[in-house]
Amino acid sequence: MASNSAHHATGWAAGLIAAALVVRTGAAGPWHLGGLAAFVAGVAGGTAPDWMEVAWWSRARRLWITHRTATHWGLGWLAVLVFSYGSLHHAKPYTTALFGFACGGVMHLLADWPNPLGVPWIWQRHSLNWWKSGRCDLLVVTLAWVAACWVARPLWVGRVEGLTRWVHAVVR
Repeated sequence: MASNSAHHATGWAAGLIAAALVVRTGAAGPWHLGGLAAFVAGVAGGTAPDWMEVAWWSRARRLWITHRTATHWGLGWLAVLVFSYGSLHHAKPYTTALFGFACGGVMHLLADWPNPLGVPWIWQRHSLNWWKSGRCDLLVVTLAWVAACWVARPLWVGRVEGLTRWVHAVVR
């Protein structure tokens, strides 16, 4: 598993990805509240597979479910991601938030996948077995942020070019 701080950092990247996709699909709504909801939910979803295992009703805060079982089930997270993306045209805050949450959850699974414990994508665990837990967190976080910047790029490229044209017109 990636470290807790790596899951937080990749969760922020997932939030940016979710917000960018919500804005690009036109589901952000007035004042871009849908994009904000997707961003916040994406950040929360980045650590969700781990905190959903904790028995919050218990004083001991022990796990009520074995680590990396149901809350790390890839098929479930991907189904929620596809369903919520398909529902974005309704432009409701809860659909954008659900989409962001699912983006964060999938990002969490992608961060956990390279280590030996792996992730149960369909019926059984699968591991890329590239490195031991907690190693290469910088690589995982960097890849998540590169993906986030790539997905969000169309949102700011046109604005930067427009700003550049405006500055050139003012300077002349």
